[in-house]
Amino acid sequence: MENLSEQLSSEELIALEELYGAHNYKPLDVVLSRGEGVWVWDVEGNRYLDCLSAYSAVNQGHAHPRIRAALIEQAERLTLTSRAFRNDQLGLFYRDLCELTGYEMALPMNTGAEAVETALKAARKWGYEVKGVPDGQAEIIACAGNFAGRTITIISFSSDPQYRAGFGPFTPGFKVIPYGDADALEAAITPNTVAFIVEPIQGEGGVIVPPRGYLRRVRDICTRHNVLFIADEIQTGLGRTGKLFACDHEGVRPDVVTIGKALSGGFYPVSAVLSSREVLGVFRPGDHGSTFGGNPLAAAVARAALHVLIDEDMIANAAEMGEYFQDRLAEITSPHVKEVRGRGLMIGVELKPEAGGARRFCEALQEQGILAKETHQHIIRFAPPLIITRDEIDWAVERIRTVLTMP
Repeated sequence: MENLSEQLSSEELIALEELYGAHNYKPLDVVLSRGEGVWVWDVEGNRYLDCLSAYSAVNQGHAHPRIRAALIEQAERLTLTSRAFRNDQLGLFYRDLCELTGYEMALPMNTGAEAVETALKAARKWGYEVKGVPDGQAEIIACAGNFAGRTITIISFSSDPQYRAGFGPFTPGFKVIPYGDADALEAAITPNTVAFIVEPIQGEGGVIVPPRGYLRRVRDICTRHNVLFIADEIQTGLGRTGKLFACDHEGVRPDVVTIGKALSGGFYPVSAVLSSREVLGVFRPGDHGSTFGGNPLAAAVARAALHVLIDEDMIANAAEMGEYFQDRLAEITSPHVKEVRGRGLMIGVELKPEAGGARRFCEALQEQGILAKETHQHIIRFAPPLIITRDEIDWAVERIRTVLTMP
């Protein structure tokens, strides 16, 4: 094996990926080797403004020095014990996370998909043990256009044909209703409904913002019917939309929240489920677990990532700069743009069908030194790290204008 400092060109590295790697992604052909703040550099030394933030995992910016220091310090001491033993970081992580969010309990996992799976298991067990649903009859309601991960169970409630094709049979027990339609939620609930899982803003679905008041109605409906309100805040949470959680924009408190991505500032896979003692208390030793979930390295990194988010006022900056960025994008007169929408620094630019798809615009943005990614063929997402400045947005908008006004 070669050492880590082996220098190959972008073309050579892309060729290695194509030869040895499964083709389950279609990335832009930029090969990144370094990141700092809102900027990343490719192996040839070209600089780009990161407007994806690893799908909001790098909210705090690339290689944040305080998070990096926590990673290094903990890595030199102890990285993994499994949950067979206790470690000196997990309790501190629980405390910091619960005090920040106001939830009574947390259950740590690694990836966002694992957090969602954990929430679904908790909801079902709560339904049987607390609500009294007959065993094996629990129903969970989800929304069309959702994206919560790639496991068999999660794609079982996806409405995207590509996510499901070739992967059946699917896990039963789910209903799918239109997103943003509170009446549809109420109509779908039965005595066996244990939970409703929803993204406060659909990210992968195209930065779809629900009607104002939707989440408040969801909260009311779930309360009246004794149904758990599960908010998937893995992409929207931890400051992305200008609040700690996107649900905070409507002042609602879900029963269960799943978080991940920015929980580690992009340094390490860390996720968690937040809820009450009533819900997470259904788990007893042996019911659920993860070898790496709650490991000391993850806990130390996540603690630093949370402290940085608060200490450096990144959430307020996301609100201010997000509004500014969205306003500047809306000023661009382009024959291709159908709509600019979003909240905080989670912004989608939807293109008209005749624009020829968002991919060519993302490739053109790459040539201009901006990295963004298309979703659902016609939407460009702009989600830079929460530390972005007004000057950096101005720099970006001039280049985005050039691309959006091209033939």
